[in-house]
Amino acid sequence: MKSQPYDDLPDVRDGLTRKERIVLYCLHQAQKERNGRNVPTAMLYGRVVEFINMDVNELQTILQRLMTPPKSGG
Repeated sequence: MKSQPYDDLPDVRDGLTRKERIVLYCLHQAQKERNGRNVPTAMLYGRVVEFINMDVNELQTILQRLMTPPKSGG
């Protein structure tokens, strides 16, 4: 599947990119199937690449960014 030019643009509503949204969707679906248990990264990667072209390093970067709490300004 070819990457689209808008895959890396953050959405105005919540700041998530299309790639991040796909990762979260696949993670949610896999967690439901596993009754809330943790999802191995390899399993998540297999599901993500069914939707969008992405390498393992990019997936890991997205997962790290999603797990990092936002910095509070002040």
